[in-house]
Amino acid sequence: MDSPLLSPREKAAVLWAGHVTRNTAKSRDDVFAEVSRRFSRPELVELTMVITYFNMRNRFQDSLRIPLEAQESIDRAKDSRRQDAGDLVRYLSGLVESWPRTFPGPAE
Repeated sequence: MDSPLLSPREKAAVLWAGHVTRNTAKSRDDVFAEVSRRFSRPELVELTMVITYFNMRNRFQDSLRIPLEAQESIDRAKDSRRQDAGDLVRYLSGLVESWPRTFPGPAE
């Protein structure tokens, strides 16, 4: 992967995800070595768990033809990238104005 937008660690995660997804990770010592250089053992376990969770979820939903969201939601979202910046400014301004000055302490 030659993307200048990803760090070496991110590239290793993408590489690992691809091999875990295709079930080729078990036979690629070179890929395992690269990922192991970039991630601690606990991080590698967590990364692999997340990858396999989403693989399982995708296969489950695809097999049963369960849509991720209703088509209406998908149709609305495709135009959301054109959101008016002023709307965001107004929303965040309102959020800041109504933000509590103090927060309660832990319950006893």
